[in-house]
Amino acid sequence: MRILTRKARLAGRYFDFDTMRRIPIAKQGLPYILGLLVLLILLFFLGWTFLTVLALILTVLVINFFRDPERVIPQVPHAILAPADGKVIFVGPIFEDRFLNKETLKISIFMSIFNVHVNRIPLTGEVESIHYEKGTFFAASLDKASLDNEHNAVVLRTPEGEKIVFVQIAGLIARRIDCWVQPGERVQRGERFGMIRFGSRLDVFVPSNSQPVVSKGQRVKAGESILCYHQPKG
Repeated sequence: MRILTRKARLAGRYFDFDTMRRIPIAKQGLPYILGLLVLLILLFFLGWTFLTVLALILTVLVINFFRDPERVIPQVPHAILAPADGKVIFVGPIFEDRFLNKETLKISIFMSIFNVHVNRIPLTGEVESIHYEKGTFFAASLDKASLDNEHNAVVLRTPEGEKIVFVQIAGLIARRIDCWVQPGERVQRGERFGMIRFGSRLDVFVPSNSQPVVSKGQRVKAGESILCYHQPKG
């Protein structure tokens, strides 16, 4: 009995559930985290040290993946924000022929498994349409991932009547795209709108006259980093 009581005290020392409740975690991650915590506690009480350490490492990694920190949203006119955390892997002009059928500025962001994976709205407007397509699972950093991988495209109409598109793209490890907005919904810049689980990519297509302020290789934060400034018509 004394041994069990001592282990219970140790568990309380290392697994502070009040602290866990204060950690900003996306609710989609709770089933994974709670399941791993149950396994971790079970292994701990069974005295299986090696498996306990492995379960602890896995639990920390999963908590890190599903973290959802608050962000300071820039209130800068005409700024288009990063919809994802990660590294910019492409900035340049491209003809977008699937949803806009015109010349655009494309900015692509690659998310590793260590980045925050909650996605945020880049610009205030109304969701005009959403297009989901099944596909393959090439590495998200490859150019062909934009066309061939499973993806979900959100077409947004701005208050000035222009359109931008941001596309959630599953990667080599990612197997689940979540989108929490619907056509006809009014959304605000910096709002959460979805996530992609376990490594992925976001492509953003904006009007061709937009002025980029990021470059290839730069790291950005969703809802906080400015990608470019668009020039409204008129």
